[in-house]
Amino acid sequence: MISHPSRHCTVELQALPSRIGQVRRIVSAQLRYWHLDPLIDRASLGVTELLTNVHRHAQPDKTCTVEIEVLLDRLTVSVHDHDPRIPELRDADPTATCGRGLAMVAAVSESWGVRPNGESGKVVWFTLPTVTPVVLAPETRPATTTPTRQPFEEPLCDDKGYKPGVHRRRPEHAPARSAVVG
Repeated sequence: MISHPSRHCTVELQALPSRIGQVRRIVSAQLRYWHLDPLIDRASLGVTELLTNVHRHAQPDKTCTVEIEVLLDRLTVSVHDHDPRIPELRDADPTATCGRGLAMVAAVSESWGVRPNGESGKVVWFTLPTVTPVVLAPETRPATTTPTRQPFEEPLCDDKGYKPGVHRRRPEHAPARSAVVG
């Protein structure tokens, strides 16, 4: 079996507006360093929304830890805070100016979820695939033959790291593989 080294980065902070922008820049720089530039926009948006939730809702304090990790073919971004309350995806009123953070995380990610962390709070996470599936173009054939495409098969899910908590997936994607223990 081939061993795949993990790439890992952790940042501890107070979830204040000025620090949220700073962490977004750190995440962007780290993804550039790992040559994962296509993920920067989605990862930056996701981490911004999760940190904004900590800033707006976390009790008793705004201290949190952001962790980004690449294992195999998945980037996992997680935010641990000290508030044990589990966030819920909800429908926001069309005229509301807030309340869409988790919906945006769900929209840009492959999967996302929440893991309760006992008395020390919770971890809210999302994943992004690090590789783009290759779909072969139709072959050039005589006009009497119909072009064919090679099917793209999604990998099976390995949810070992996320079973204890709430785990939600976007229905149009296959489940994410997880090698994160926690």
